[in-house]
Amino acid sequence: MSNALELECANAIRMLAVDAVQKANSGHPGMPMGMADIAAVLWRRHLQHNPNNPGWLNRDRFVLSNGHGSMLQYALLHLSGYDLSIEDLKQFRQMKSRTPGHPEVGVTPGVETSTGPLGQGLANAVGMALAEKVLAAQFNRDQFDIVNHHTYVFLGDGCLMEGISHEVCSLAGTWKLGKLIAFWDDNGISIDGHVQGWFTDNTAARFAAYGWQVIENVDGHNPDAIHQAILQARGDTTRPTLIACKTVIGKGAPNKSGSHECHGAPLGRSEVDAVRKELAWPYAPFEVPLNIYAAWDGKAHGAVLESQWTERWDLYQAAYPELAQELKRRNQGVLPSAFGERTSAAIAQVLQTAATIASRKASQNAIASLAPFLPELMGGSADLASSNLTLWPQATDVNTPAGGNYIYYGVREFGMAATMNGLILHGGFKVFGGTFLMFSEYARNALRMAALMRISPIYVFTHDSICLGEDGPTHQPVEQLATLRLMPNMDVWRPCDSLETQVAWTMALESADHPTCLVLSRQNLQFQAHTPDTEGHIRRGGYVLCKESKSVQVVLIATGSEVELAVNCCRALEEKGISARVVSMPSPFAFDRQPLAWRDSVLPPGIPRMSIEAGVTDYWRKYVGLEGLAIGVDTFGESAPVAELLSHFGLTVDCILKVIESLLNPARPS
Repeated sequence: MSNALELECANAIRMLAVDAVQKANSGHPGMPMGMADIAAVLWRRHLQHNPNNPGWLNRDRFVLSNGHGSMLQYALLHLSGYDLSIEDLKQFRQMKSRTPGHPEVGVTPGVETSTGPLGQGLANAVGMALAEKVLAAQFNRDQFDIVNHHTYVFLGDGCLMEGISHEVCSLAGTWKLGKLIAFWDDNGISIDGHVQGWFTDNTAARFAAYGWQVIENVDGHNPDAIHQAILQARGDTTRPTLIACKTVIGKGAPNKSGSHECHGAPLGRSEVDAVRKELAWPYAPFEVPLNIYAAWDGKAHGAVLESQWTERWDLYQAAYPELAQELKRRNQGVLPSAFGERTSAAIAQVLQTAATIASRKASQNAIASLAPFLPELMGGSADLASSNLTLWPQATDVNTPAGGNYIYYGVREFGMAATMNGLILHGGFKVFGGTFLMFSEYARNALRMAALMRISPIYVFTHDSICLGEDGPTHQPVEQLATLRLMPNMDVWRPCDSLETQVAWTMALESADHPTCLVLSRQNLQFQAHTPDTEGHIRRGGYVLCKESKSVQVVLIATGSEVELAVNCCRALEEKGISARVVSMPSPFAFDRQPLAWRDSVLPPGIPRMSIEAGVTDYWRKYVGLEGLAIGVDTFGESAPVAELLSHFGLTVDCILKVIESLLNPARPS
């Protein structure tokens, strides 16, 4: 291809981005204009993909970590031949369009992950590259590199300033992810202007210290230099690579390029006209000439790439039919056929044992009972495996040549959660990671992104209440349960015993369109009395655990360790002649999705209600109403022995009985 045509291909990206942002009167034109040359070289010369089949198993993954430049990705997808029309580009940033303000997986064909919160796309890419490496180790055989693709990620100064970039890039070097290639848009500009006042890191030295190959000072507007840098990056199979590309933000805008003025706002009509003149682009808005479309079209080449791979796949299937079927199953996200039988056996074992143990220990037992039948299970913890109890007997370190199933993340909660997202988005794994519930705060935005993307990581959050005792308020979660439950599409389970824990794990592993938080105790929990129907009831998220045969006078709703407290209160009330019902509600998320008839059978309308949970109380008003009572902890905790803490916060039978009596016999106004 001539240099002139190659430049025209890059300018097509620039102009589509400029026109879409201008039409929407909103967006970020500077990055797409600055990275257009890099994108054109990568996508047209190197990227292994098939626009006709965005879900091809062995495709390269492309992640736009600096997701505010989303029009770069939309232009690439449109020009390459994905199912994204020029009309879709004209609807950029409009309601229910396929081209939202930031890339969203599941909305736009060819988008691998939702990005925008800076640094997280980079972390997702690390997870994707790790997934590729582990799957290759598990499934490739001599002469059959069935899993063999790269992960490419674009990122900007903002991604590198975010702390999560340190967490995940350190891990990427440790894991020797040689098929991870990152392009740094080194343009020296962020929203506030030139970054030399707040970003003076020696980025090259930093990444070299992580164990990355660093290719410095690449002219991001020289296609041959970019091409050679990619070849060099691909040549090192033991280290991830950072390609530091010197670029001009807004390149092609004669009056605004090189300035923060083109970062996050339309260029304006006069500047758009000037860009057309500067780039010698005489076409109308959203018009791309046929010869440029022809030069960009990746469908024919993509079909050839996939066809060549399919030939290898057919031979692989013939030589290793069981491996091929297993890889296909895992890539499709289908649980093994024996999973249901195995979960039933595990639940039967729990019922038979009826052990009084901490729910974190019950969680470890659940993992151990199911992991041998789930080869796709990938676990981990943020340096708390011995406290979270996330290890199981068959667990092996992921950083081994054979490809293990357990990740030691180190003290990197945010990086862990975002890497988990990347592992799941790649496909082939069920993923969980552990830390203390208090430190879910560090990982919060990655949890939100998982819920937004409708993917299904599992978070093992132990040490779930003030019952940490002497560790004090810095480690005692109070508001975390409520705020996690308030997150749309986030399931939060707080089981009261080993049976609820086993069912919670089953539900989490069965889920496909939402993440799950398993909130677990450090202290032992009494095994509750259960009937043969209890498993099905637990699955509904809230159910009647015990009740009086007489008409119910008060309903006690509790979760986790407070269920035992509620049961003891129920018995004490019985001695006083008061008929009470205990409702265990391990998952309000699941309960709220039940038919009204079930919800009313569990929480009868018109009966006074009280919630008991060692956390903030406002959340429970949706169940107890303004006329009911919510017992909990509405301040930060204290450092003291557990018994003193429970007495101090009124979480004892005597304290709660007094409150119930006031609920049932309110003082009449004088």
